[in-house]
Amino acid sequence: MARPTKASIDLAAFRHNYRVAKAQSPNSKAVAIIKADAYGHGAVKLAHSLSEADAFGVACIEEAIELREAGIKQPILLLEGFFEASELELIQRHHLWTALHSQHQIEAIKRQPESYNFNVWLKLDSGMHRLGFSPQDYPSAFEQLSELPQVDNIVHMTHFACADELDKSMTQSQLKTCKATLAQLKTQTSSFANSAATLAHPSSHSEQFSGYTRPGIMLYGADPLLHPNSASKQLIPVMTLTSKIIAIREVKAQESVGYGERYRCERNMKIGTVAIGYADGYPRHAKDGTPVMVDGIRTQLVGRVSMDMLTVDLTDIPNADIGSTVELWGKNVKSAEVAHCCDTIPYTLFTGITRRVYKEYSE
Repeated sequence: MARPTKASIDLAAFRHNYRVAKAQSPNSKAVAIIKADAYGHGAVKLAHSLSEADAFGVACIEEAIELREAGIKQPILLLEGFFEASELELIQRHHLWTALHSQHQIEAIKRQPESYNFNVWLKLDSGMHRLGFSPQDYPSAFEQLSELPQVDNIVHMTHFACADELDKSMTQSQLKTCKATLAQLKTQTSSFANSAATLAHPSSHSEQFSGYTRPGIMLYGADPLLHPNSASKQLIPVMTLTSKIIAIREVKAQESVGYGERYRCERNMKIGTVAIGYADGYPRHAKDGTPVMVDGIRTQLVGRVSMDMLTVDLTDIPNADIGSTVELWGKNVKSAEVAHCCDTIPYTLFTGITRRVYKEYSE
């Protein structure tokens, strides 16, 4: 590896964060969400590192088959279900669990051989209005599935729109809808809680709604809550993105740095050029002042991010030199800080890491 840009992945931190999720809901199992290549961290590597996982969650069958072909044996849930009826044979062959959110999916299951055995997660649209059966249609969908010989088990499922915003009443409203809809239905195995709900809404995975939590972003050490609580403060960042200083310039006051003259020096400054850019996944729209750390000292981005490089302020770091290590985000510069300066969220930072960034895994 010649280019110094790399993402260091801490597998022990990943396991720690999973255990934090489990501790919030001792009566529930936890589906570790590793869709989108484990949010850019490497799904196969992380799945192998988490042998204690009760199950894994992915977005599509391609992601599930990749895990199966890599030797992953735990249950794998297709969070969006299947897109075509032809996938059902693969779901059966690979022993996958599938979400169901539409009547056409139920009809497709009805047409399968009676010898097939499906574990179904039936999705209720409790207010997010993205996927799922309406509260009015949900009981009928449940009864249809209950009568099918092809269906072995049904788990009630919903997704929260605002679980990370504790000042909003939306989550409690959605839970109220869930409670009313499920009141007359037989099975009570449920899966409602995403990361934010797992950490901050215990009623969403209480004994009444126990079954499975679905921790996602919290597994990677990013706090989903706008205001951290005692549980979310235990999370440890899994990815540390680093590169090195490859050039240093002395730039005079009022001279500009980078494309478009966006940043103009307020004083004589020492500017370091770092070998990372938007082609690596670092956001082009990062603002001047976005935090970075050079040789353990916090400083900031100055100038527009380019495809392969960015520039940082070294003026107050006199010992910085060619080869100095730059942390873009990780255990010292939190991904949430960087995301805030880029008008985005940690999810997009992690999933945006491109293939040319070398991944280094450690325990």
